Amino acid sequence: MSADAEAWRVTLACNRIEAELLAYAEDLFADMAVQPTLLTDEPDPDKPDDWLLHAYFASEPTTEQVARLENAVASAAPGSASVEYLPPQDWLTLSQAGIEPVVAGRFHVHTGDHAHRRRPGQIGIRIDAGLAFGTGQHATTHGCLKVIDRLAKRARRFDNILDLGTGTAVLALGAAKRFRRARIIGSDIDPVSVDVAKANTRLNRERLGRTAGRLEFVTAKGMDAPRLRQRARYDLILANILAAPLVGMAGDISAALAPGGVLVLAGLLNGQRQRVVAAYRGRGLVPLIQPKVGEWPTLVLVKG
Repeated sequence: MSADAEAWRVTLACNRIEAELLAYAEDLFADMAVQPTLLTDEPDPDKPDDWLLHAYFASEPTTEQVARLENAVASAAPGSASVEYLPPQDWLTLSQAGIEPVVAGRFHVHTGDHAHRRRPGQIGIRIDAGLAFGTGQHATTHGCLKVIDRLAKRARRFDNILDLGTGTAVLALGAAKRFRRARIIGSDIDPVSVDVAKANTRLNRERLGRTAGRLEFVTAKGMDAPRLRQRARYDLILANILAAPLVGMAGDISAALAPGGVLVLAGLLNGQRQRVVAAYRGRGLVPLIQPKVGEWPTLVLVKG
């Protein structure tokens, strides 16, 4: 959605499991020429099972299309979705209101309004709020950035990096700024996110391309893209997604990681940690850094 475009937003309450499933519901509106953008978010981190589904339509959704969304959410009652018309205005500027900078290790993640608040020695990453997920506010993104910074401080060298489920490219940009000679590729199931990732790369004065010191982005469902397979094996993979797809893709992700490579996983609740770790232990990966106790752990594994 462009800054001055009109749109309709359908909002529906859902739980976390439903949010995980809906993140991969790309066939829900396959019959539409212009498909809506589906986003899920967690309004209150203290209520980790209470999520919202937002669907942004380029034109007014029909009753049948709204019902299709409600039917996709098992806990939703018919007629529980709200439909809101968004008149043409600068939604990007409005969405940035109140978003404070995030400090994670040396990283200072900020919108355009807060670039001046970066202190000497901090590494700035500008991420303007938009349709793609990831402004650095959520604990999962924050944790991944801290791990990237920690790996750099350990003098680890990474030459071939994958950011799986890149969203706004905040993690890919963090990796680019800490590992300056690395070849980095980011992928996302949502083509809108890929466009946003490319725009953010330019915004942060990083270079797009396939060679050392450049970032490349592709649209892909999980690891299923020729370009991702061509670029393997990776010595660092970042995957801030959700527990269910992390477990489901454990085989593909592990196979794409080089021996001695590091895997950073996030998007899971603390109660899901053991299940996720077990899925990767069975494929030869062991914890490298013990995650801090918290609701949203960041797992760091190394391939033996």
